[in-house]
Amino acid sequence: MSIYSASVGDSTSALASRLDQLMDGEVLVPDAGAVAALTVYGGPPRRPALIIRPRTAVDVARALPVLVESGLPVTTRAGGHSFGRRSVADGGVVIDVSGLSSVEIDAHSRVAMAGGGTTAGRYGEAVAAHGFVTGFGDTASVGIGGLTLGGGIGFLSRRVGLAADQLVGVELATADGNLRTVDAESDPDLLWALRGGGPGLGVVTQLRYRLTEIREVHGGVLLFEPDAHLLAALVDAVADGPDELSAMVNVLAAPPAPFVPERLRGHPVLAVIGAHSGSPRDAAVAWDVLRALGPVVADTVAAVPYGSLLRDEQAGDATAVTGAGFADRMDAARAERAIAALEDLRAPVAVINIRPMGGAIARVPVGATAFAHRDRRAMVIVSTIFSDSAAAETARPIVDTLVTDLSDGDAGYVNFLGDVPDPERRAFPPATLERLQRIRATVDPTGMFSRA
Repeated sequence: MSIYSASVGDSTSALASRLDQLMDGEVLVPDAGAVAALTVYGGPPRRPALIIRPRTAVDVARALPVLVESGLPVTTRAGGHSFGRRSVADGGVVIDVSGLSSVEIDAHSRVAMAGGGTTAGRYGEAVAAHGFVTGFGDTASVGIGGLTLGGGIGFLSRRVGLAADQLVGVELATADGNLRTVDAESDPDLLWALRGGGPGLGVVTQLRYRLTEIREVHGGVLLFEPDAHLLAALVDAVADGPDELSAMVNVLAAPPAPFVPERLRGHPVLAVIGAHSGSPRDAAVAWDVLRALGPVVADTVAAVPYGSLLRDEQAGDATAVTGAGFADRMDAARAERAIAALEDLRAPVAVINIRPMGGAIARVPVGATAFAHRDRRAMVIVSTIFSDSAAAETARPIVDTLVTDLSDGDAGYVNFLGDVPDPERRAFPPATLERLQRIRATVDPTGMFSRA
């Protein structure tokens, strides 16, 4: 055990010592350096009372009953991409599972087993070596555990489903100190909750995913100048396109990337970013449909490995303000609002991100998983990043209003709701939330994972 601060209270020191005797991993009482190492994407550092870095799943299981007795909130952190900042709680205990990152592949059964701290990039490289993929999101450094528990939508979702749909089993350390094997045969109710129900059920120490044989995709970026009718048409074209086409349509200020014409850098643009995972001939047809909708000012679409499309975006000390909803229509009026919003947000980084759904996402019955928004046409995410936390706070009402203006109803996506009050009542319909709460009460009766 490493103790970084001698000024902690007796109760914290006693808890740290007790955990250290039970575990092979590290138990840390953090100083400023350790806190900085746990930065969560989207906000200033929070200071937990303890950090646990388990070496094995058994470490986690041994620690949890002791943590129940402590009464402290317990959070789990892997990649640090919790926009709601639920990975770290002030005064709580962080179980940093990033060390649980092994990946094993059963090519015959087409199943991969990954530690609960594995990132999408690491997992993708491991399975790609065997010619397989599992579809996650759009960022290499995100932890697959948190992404999957919330649903997980990305560049293959319309073909293979959400990350949660590809999940076939979980090893879960629960508050009673047990390591539970959860799958459709052993515990279908708990698996239902883990497929899109968000955090709060325990600590995921291993995930098992279905693999799909895809060796390359035709993907990249199509860039257009901003036009409301074009934005609406692009969203419709992806939503009505073949299942093999999964893409998001962004409104953003063009970055200073080499492929962006210099005259557009820093100015609003429309960016279609995605992949077609079918044959080269079908991919060419699908991308040409999008190209025909308006003048293309940049085009990077090519045959590439799926993993090359994932951004490598690390947590930092910037503050993010995000919001998410669902839209059943994207007409020209809404599109005009989205384009105009870039100026309203006044953020160093701002993206209005529209993710058409449908395809394999919609073919799973609405009640089959805790992700209960499968019948919606598109997900809408508004993301802003500020270097100054005070400036970020002024953006919150603007972001919330924009999400409302672009959405139908008040439902949201748990992984992008941000640091808002009572996010679960927006993320889950009443019947889904009631079922989730019943299941949580059985695996976490003291509410340890719900205190953060």
